[in-house]
Amino acid sequence: MVPKSLRIFVLADTHDHLPENLEALADDVDEIWHLGDLCAPSLLVRLENLGPPVTLVRGNCDTESDWPLVVDLERNGVRCRLVHIPPARAPENIDVLLHGHTHVPRDERQAGVLFLNPCRVTRPDKGSPPSIGTLEITGHGKVLW
Repeated sequence: MVPKSLRIFVLADTHDHLPENLEALADDVDEIWHLGDLCAPSLLVRLENLGPPVTLVRGNCDTESDWPLVVDLERNGVRCRLVHIPPARAPENIDVLLHGHTHVPRDERQAGVLFLNPCRVTRPDKGSPPSIGTLEITGHGKVLW
């Protein structure tokens, strides 16, 4: 039996601001992943109240020491790593590395690892528009961004 496809709402670098249309963006997703610099812990409560499970990592502007710096997850056979600051090299035993910090969208493969950055909800850099990401991992382990 093939597992069901998963839709994951991915955001980063919200810096005390969530998208105005948050509920619509998170509609019909299975999980929410935040890649750091949420800043206000009260915003985590708002994300959690949307319903789907929330996984987050701590960014360099976050003060909650209980939040992890790195989270490794496996979904439909795809090994994912969530971090805020991207590593200089591709990690071993990871298929997809999701990160924030740069405020610039990213979708590139490095040493066999797919690096993804949804950009930033507010004040993106280098002319990028504000954005979020929707990651789909099919039941067959295909990654769609």
